[in-house]
Amino acid sequence: MIYQRYKKEIAMLIGLAIAMLFYFFNPFSLAPKSVTVLSVAFAMITWWVLEAAPLAVVALVPIVVFPLLGITTVKEVTKSYSDSTIFLFMGGFFIALAIEKWNLHKRIALGIINITGTNGNQIILGFIIATCFLSLWLSNTATTMMMLPIAGSVIHVITKHHNKDGNIKNFSLVLMLSIAYASNFALGTIIGTPPNVAYVAHISERFNYTIGFTDWMIVFMPLTIVMTFGLYWVMVKWLYPNKISHSAEGKAFIQEELAKLGKISLPEKRVLIIFSITVFLWITKDLINGFQNVIVLDDAIIAMAGGLTLFVVSAGSTVSINANLTAEHKLETAVSKESEIESSTRLLEWEDTSKMAWGILLMFGGGIALAKALEDANLLQQLGSYIASFSSSNLLLMILVVTTLSVFLSEVMSNVAQVIVLAPVISSVAIALKMDPLSLGIPMTLGASVASMLPMGTPPNAIVFASGHVKIKDMIKTGFVLNIICIIIITLFCWLVQPYLIKLH
Repeated sequence: MIYQRYKKEIAMLIGLAIAMLFYFFNPFSLAPKSVTVLSVAFAMITWWVLEAAPLAVVALVPIVVFPLLGITTVKEVTKSYSDSTIFLFMGGFFIALAIEKWNLHKRIALGIINITGTNGNQIILGFIIATCFLSLWLSNTATTMMMLPIAGSVIHVITKHHNKDGNIKNFSLVLMLSIAYASNFALGTIIGTPPNVAYVAHISERFNYTIGFTDWMIVFMPLTIVMTFGLYWVMVKWLYPNKISHSAEGKAFIQEELAKLGKISLPEKRVLIIFSITVFLWITKDLINGFQNVIVLDDAIIAMAGGLTLFVVSAGSTVSINANLTAEHKLETAVSKESEIESSTRLLEWEDTSKMAWGILLMFGGGIALAKALEDANLLQQLGSYIASFSSSNLLLMILVVTTLSVFLSEVMSNVAQVIVLAPVISSVAIALKMDPLSLGIPMTLGASVASMLPMGTPPNAIVFASGHVKIKDMIKTGFVLNIICIIIITLFCWLVQPYLIKLH
């Protein structure tokens, strides 16, 4: 009873105690600045895990603590909260809000369920395959943002109409987590995840060896397939069975709802056009940048351009909008949104952003600030030295150590920064041990992409956490299991298969 009453206070004290113990005992004999940064990191992670305070509040701790402890200046630490990644999130959230506001997500979701049926496992498998396929070619952040509102609407529909024995809580949790993890596990192309791009660039620069796009696909597409279906089995068959079976009545209900929606409305068409152009630019930005150098596009610019356009483009005449409402007046959302839509002159009004997960932007900013401090304190270089001191001629053991460290380190580090800093160290260790640099570098790179435990581990994790369907304890529990499975799969693949398909020497 007392614990429940003072749960947050106790969690706060536990975080402080862990940080103080680590700082004063300094078990790894780190430099003063390094041990200070790592102590703050332990405190923040403990508070996040134990929910000592709202996640966004904990994320703001570096703004106060880092300057006071001499880690960095307030001007420098606050730059992390305006990182381009934050604005990539913001633009994506704007687009998702517009899709939800005009019920476009419901139309897409109903269409998906009409094809897959109302069987919970089939829906989840369909989302995993679709998300992973898209993430092979798109930014995993952009892919997750595209799929999130659709998944939310699918959950809403299935919640209203599923068999009594079905576990809708498990279904909702798995669908949301699967979108993030399927995006992270799209390792089959060089552009599938940012660490892949960073590592290929390192190999090209240091060893004058180019890993071709097709070569990478041939080697790592099988790994992606194994990890994707492993994700499905672990989530659906082992951890969270949902027992939502196909229902003929449910199928009829879906078709009836589709009929009620009628023809696509003018606002829906305009949102769909802006959304499609945004996705097209995400896909083709490298080609566009290659053809000219006047305008250099990146994911954040494209996302914000799409989001801002929604505030400029008119929703169309109120007559057509109200006609659309009349056709769907039986839907629950129509009544609650009628006054809002009638007064709307643009596809998105600023009032609509009150529903946006602003806290997740702060949380990701805090994660970036913490990651930058860890990097500036040379902790990665010290980790590389630790790996070197642990060196063994046993290839399997070295791959296992490197993969494990990479996976868990990326839970609190920017995975791109991690690869950029660790790649030269790992290459040097491999050369000293007379091993192919790729034999250790590639598992380190693959491990950096699959962090599954914490929202700040990867942008997709943060996005689905913002949905409200995922609690921090669920992500930690599920993510730990998946981290272990990914470590095993990546280690065995890079030991048994990779050396025969791709190598430097």
